[in-house]
Amino acid sequence: MGSVALFVPHVGCPQQCSFCDQRAITGRAQAPTPQQVWETAQAAAVHLGERVRETEIAFFGGSFTAIGREYMLSLLAPAKEAVERFGFRGLRCSTRPDAIDGEVLSLLKAYHMVAVELGAQSMDGEVLRRNRRGHSPEDTVRAAGLIRAAGLELGLQMMTGLYGSTPEKDVETARALIALQPATARVYPTVVLEGTHLAALYRQGLYHPQTLEEAVALCARLLPLFEEAGVLVIRVGLHAQEAVERRRVAGPSHPAFRELVESRRFLSRLLPELERRGPGAYQVRVCPRQLSAATGQRRANVEALAQRGYRVRFAPDRELPFGSFLLERQETRNEKGKLAQ
Repeated sequence: MGSVALFVPHVGCPQQCSFCDQRAITGRAQAPTPQQVWETAQAAAVHLGERVRETEIAFFGGSFTAIGREYMLSLLAPAKEAVERFGFRGLRCSTRPDAIDGEVLSLLKAYHMVAVELGAQSMDGEVLRRNRRGHSPEDTVRAAGLIRAAGLELGLQMMTGLYGSTPEKDVETARALIALQPATARVYPTVVLEGTHLAALYRQGLYHPQTLEEAVALCARLLPLFEEAGVLVIRVGLHAQEAVERRRVAGPSHPAFRELVESRRFLSRLLPELERRGPGAYQVRVCPRQLSAATGQRRANVEALAQRGYRVRFAPDRELPFGSFLLERQETRNEKGKLAQ
């Protein structure tokens, strides 16, 4: 399932969160016009062809249901017409937990909204307070229940490494979000952007952002929690954009962040199996689609295993399902030409 993304930066947010600069994150300074919504949807429909039926028109970047009602309806109207004329699957939006009620959900459904994502960010009340979110964990629980009761697909978004948080609190947030039974989730490590409250805290030595290594390791713990609960994680890490990098002061950012996470996950599954067998030479066969993650970016997993005494060669095997691997010890020859294990 894909989406045609339309960004509505800042205009719906009642306050400035500690980490937020939506103009940098979305890469757009101006909110879209109804005409731009229509033109974007029309162009996408032509390009997509039959795939349009598996594609949503998505309003991201701010708090969609908190923007002025007249403006919100002006954006929904051309999107609704595009769904009816071109056959899009429906609409999707992201919003704040405290900007959801039964009335607005009924309105959204009338315009073919099929999914609503909540920017929960954390389920720890103190972390939310420190980061000036302006809503509580209870707001997220209430809004999630309303969305599911309305028959809409629920998406939940969380951030790791927020001011005042810890890896343990982030794991608890993931578990609390999973308990709300979302269909999808997004996980964003916190990046410090110029002009934000976090940037000031960072320069004062009061906030210490995650390193890239810490963020990768934590997200490699979080993803299995969501997936084992049947939650589709549709995004890990911010979109790689020049506007973000230009204003980034600190924090974990990488253009292939999810690939790093998936590689770490694979390593964490493979290493215990190797440790049971002991150092030596091995071939690990994997699904071709997983070969890159298994090897690691710039052969990072190969090198990490070699440092532990495991000489590993990864090979594609079309017979293996995605997510599985087959480990085989290889015979090697010692200096005298005799076979050795």
